[in-house]
Amino acid sequence: MSRPSWDEYFMQIAYLVATRSTCERRQVGAVIILNRNILATGYNGAPVRVPHCAEAGGCLRIQLNVPSGERHEICRGAHAEQNAIAQAARNGVSINGATLYCKNMPCSSCAKSIINSGIVEVYYREGYGDDLALTMLKDAGIPVIQKLPENV
Repeated sequence: MSRPSWDEYFMQIAYLVATRSTCERRQVGAVIILNRNILATGYNGAPVRVPHCAEAGGCLRIQLNVPSGERHEICRGAHAEQNAIAQAARNGVSINGATLYCKNMPCSSCAKSIINSGIVEVYYREGYGDDLALTMLKDAGIPVIQKLPENV
């Protein structure tokens, strides 16, 4: 029997969390870990008590032809990383010194929240077209590691 490494285990959990996403364009999941313990999870979708795009007439970004990685403010949803950080805050859980596992490379808006929240390391699997995010995370001294699937 083959067991996944800790990195692969947490990345698989991020992918499972993504299945809860309500986004019509991209399903993303994030998991915040400290000492091999899950502190918080998040997926992209509308904020609590706000109708999801499907309930509100569809995705505004699709309707306006907004390219991926641009104009993040034209969206009803919060990103998976933002929701995981908010979940920790809502529950009084410190994420200072934690690691983030995310299905996609964070955007620049999420990178700012990651830096300010005290997260010290980011693992992701799939890319995202936002070079500023990588620059900011590296400037802040936060390692950003693309973790491809094991045994592929």
